[in-house]
Amino acid sequence: MSAGKEVPLPELNADEIDLVDTSRRRPDDSADARVAAELEAVFDVPVSVSAVLGRSRVDVGELLRLKPGSILELDRKVGEAIDIYVNDRLVARGEVVLVEERLGVTMTEIIKPDRA
Repeated sequence: MSAGKEVPLPELNADEIDLVDTSRRRPDDSADARVAAELEAVFDVPVSVSAVLGRSRVDVGELLRLKPGSILELDRKVGEAIDIYVNDRLVARGEVVLVEERLGVTMTEIIKPDRA
């Protein structure tokens, strides 16, 4: 298209335009079922998930002297986000939560991998 040339636009009446209300649109159940069926092959693949509260460096001798109730100082402060690893790769940060007298982790931030 050349720079100075105008292209006429058609005039549309309101009754000629089909508007789609996407807020009332229901997800396509058949598409969801198809995606679930495609992912079924990976449902049984084992992964290792770790939630790291902090790190500390100790000598083997000091490690062997640790007993129940011993205090080990970590490199993080109380309330600081913990790191969540999947297969030794950092994927998220989160917080420790208490759910029905059990400790759990809630994800607060997803870490996007740097692709070089």
